[in-house]
Amino acid sequence: MASKPNYARIGDQVFRDVEKINAELFTLTYGAIVAQLLKDFEDVEEVNNQLEKMGYNIGLRLIEEFLARSNVPRCSDFKDTAEVISKVGFKMFLGINATVTNWDPKKPEFSLVLEENPLIDFVEVPEQYQSLVYSNILCGVIRGALEMVQMSVECRFVRDVLKGDDASELKVTLKAMLEEEVPVGED
Repeated sequence: MASKPNYARIGDQVFRDVEKINAELFTLTYGAIVAQLLKDFEDVEEVNNQLEKMGYNIGLRLIEEFLARSNVPRCSDFKDTAEVISKVGFKMFLGINATVTNWDPKKPEFSLVLEENPLIDFVEVPEQYQSLVYSNILCGVIRGALEMVQMSVECRFVRDVLKGDDASELKVTLKAMLEEEVPVGED
């Protein structure tokens, strides 16, 4: 079987690095969404909430694709879940690696450190929007996806490159293990 060429043709133009073009298009599209939310809501906290809600809805649907494509076995505990998110999830959907740090088995919670974040390429946050959590959609995706596998979590950014930090860090805290609900009439 022949491998897929790594170029795209649009009219007479040939684009060689299709994955790079797709990533840049995604980044710019996301930036346009954030800019439109800022224009529509004029309240940075509401924009943060909207980004998290959007991510949550994406996560609810994304988990099905993740489970179908990744072939990872069921996680035995929250720590396994952290490793799968960092090593498989971020790589599969964003093409980046995340590192699990600050594991606290007593709470349980962990941090995901992103050395790179493709959502923030080409981004500079103006001074009046310093409380904007630009990549808050990622927190929502994690929360929505984990809820679908019976884990209620809180996810928030504790460090952000756009705010001058050396890396972006998300703190994920398990609030509760949810009971698997069986639809009425099915046993």
